[in-house]
Amino acid sequence: MSNTVMKSVALAGAVSAALAGFTTVASADSHAGAQEKCYGVSLAGENDCAAGPGTTCAGTSTVDYQGNAWTMVPAGTCVTMDLPEGRMGSLEALDRDLPA
Repeated sequence: MSNTVMKSVALAGAVSAALAGFTTVASADSHAGAQEKCYGVSLAGENDCAAGPGTTCAGTSTVDYQGNAWTMVPAGTCVTMDLPEGRMGSLEALDRDLPA
């Protein structure tokens, strides 16, 4: 191979590697701020919205870990959050810990 061809191949490889790295970083950044609704994880009065019948919106839940109240959490963390007494968060409303 000639010296010019070798330089062209090396340059093409460097550009490809740089573009691959940029794509990976851009993809990771696009998911970094992703959030999801997680039911049954907020303390009383600290939900983000939709706390079921008798409530209006943010901060209106009346029971800790109220199953029909949700809070925004980082995407992918809802069902793995560490909650007391074996409770788990859910991506759908729950029928547990509802106000009397």
